[in-house]
Amino acid sequence: MRSQTEFLNEYALTHRNPVNQWIHFICVPTIAFTTLGLLWAVPLGRWLGLPPELAPWVNPTTLGALPAFAFYLRLSLASALAMAVWFAASVAGIVAIQGAGLPLAAICGALWVAAWIVQLVGHNIEGAKPSFFDDLVFLLIGPLFVMQELREKLR
Repeated sequence: MRSQTEFLNEYALTHRNPVNQWIHFICVPTIAFTTLGLLWAVPLGRWLGLPPELAPWVNPTTLGALPAFAFYLRLSLASALAMAVWFAASVAGIVAIQGAGLPLAAICGALWVAAWIVQLVGHNIEGAKPSFFDDLVFLLIGPLFVMQELREKLR
């Protein structure tokens, strides 16, 4: 497997344009959050007949968290911890949306589509296709890239 540096360097090749970078700073977190929200809305726990207090927590988001965490841990402990915080903040947002009685799937679906459209506009401006077209693992690298780039811009 490639190292974190190799992944980030390869990802950076199609994210050099400042406009595309700013689009990614907004859209990557939006896509990450809304993807988790859409997956959270799949009621696996209920379908499996789990007790009502446990059922909401058994969904593709929570089931996919462990393999994703293992991937990030293989890259670096710092990345795994950063993404664990990102995951926890996303779950808190998802639970808050549901707790407010708002339609999680509809909100996340609309934002997800809008963010992907804007991302594709950014790649059109860049003149390069999204990295995940060549390797789906770059869907997991995007959030790390955004955090790294923002950290550098804020220094």
